[in-house]
Amino acid sequence: MIRATAVIGQYNWIEAAIDTVVLDFDDRHRRRMVMTGTRGLEFLLDLENAVALRGGDALVLEDGRRVEVVAAPEPLIEIRGTDPGHLVRLAWHLGNRHLPTQIMAKGLRIRRDHVIEEMVKGLGARVIEIEAPFDPEGGAYAPAHQSHAHHDHAHHDHGHRSCSHDHDHHGHAHGKHDHGHVHDEHCGHDHDHGHHHHGHSHAHGHK
Repeated sequence: MIRATAVIGQYNWIEAAIDTVVLDFDDRHRRRMVMTGTRGLEFLLDLENAVALRGGDALVLEDGRRVEVVAAPEPLIEIRGTDPGHLVRLAWHLGNRHLPTQIMAKGLRIRRDHVIEEMVKGLGARVIEIEAPFDPEGGAYAPAHQSHAHHDHAHHDHGHRSCSHDHDHHGHAHGKHDHGHVHDEHCGHDHDHGHHHHGHSHAHGHK
């Protein structure tokens, strides 16, 4: 099975992708995992270290071909404040609970969580349920990766930019997706996602 051994950062590549993998937030934090693209290409993601992949990244196969990463839509809530100061206070409360949070121009996005939803409502926030790709701030949990000239076993770095934008140029309507299977470890994070369920999981981890 052909391997993908490197990552090129978000939209820092111009070659046409031969296939696309649609992954939710959890499945974009992997080191070694069998993946199947929407066009049927099966390959092994085999990186030296777990990388926080983002929509628009490219996985580089051993023969130099690219596979594009698309962030799958997930059930989220968008939290709106009454003014910028209020939004900052809401962000502090989310950060205090170590919740992965996507910072938007006018609000904060997190995975749906009824307990947190009630908490922020109690703090005066407006909550909107949405379906969208989840691309939270990396912070201390997301390792950086940088681009290198060589693609054989190279580990590519790019600075993680602000998550205040969604990448939906694929429409995320790829029809039937095959399911990849994890053959190695999941990237460790200090986040508890155990109570979340994802309707767009395209890879199932096996422990």
